Amino acid sequence: MLKNVLAIIGILIVGAIGGIFAVWILLPYNFGQGPVYLTETRQVHIQENVALVSAVEKAERTVIAVKAETQAGRVLQGSGLIVTSDGLMVTLAELVPYGSVFSFFAGDEDVSFQILKRDLENNLALVKISGSVFNTAGFAKLEELKRGERVFLAGADLVNEGVVKAFDQDIIQTSIIESSLAAGSPLFNIKGEILGICAVDAKGNVNAIPVSKIRSFIGI
Repeated sequence: MLKNVLAIIGILIVGAIGGIFAVWILLPYNFGQGPVYLTETRQVHIQENVALVSAVEKAERTVIAVKAETQAGRVLQGSGLIVTSDGLMVTLAELVPYGSVFSFFAGDEDVSFQILKRDLENNLALVKISGSVFNTAGFAKLEELKRGERVFLAGADLVNEGVVKAFDQDIIQTSIIESSLAAGSPLFNIKGEILGICAVDAKGNVNAIPVSKIRSFIGI
């Protein structure tokens, strides 16, 4: 019995010594790897944030504020996207219903306008506004979009970000929750390229009409 106990104790001591030796050998490698991964992750996060801030600053310059008062006295507010430097802009058809009184603002400046056409089926409207040369952004390629990709919307005095939940040729679903004021806001990827025009449902979910439909509508 005593011999068995001593044998077990001996095995435990040898195992403990072996464990300590293994930790002593591997410890420098474990501590050497950890900070590398942490640093790389942190650098990527910082780079993404810097890119996002820069993209937002540029995107905001392409946005026009839209306001309409319907014949029933209802006030609609949202945004539109400048698509050409000479003042062609796209917004939601629901923001410019027939028979309403409209106002369009570039910053704080009230600009004159002409509503060129509406596509009620796809909820798009094309408007020509007057002014000097306007800022524009490039169009993203829908086929390069990925689920989980970071995106943001930029409206009149409004910015919000989220990720792509799902998309197809008809809609881009995002994780963004917003008020109705986000209607008509352009949706951008982190590079500042246009992905679509945002609509907001009754629960505040923000989805976008894809860039492919917008380009087809305006003919570019």
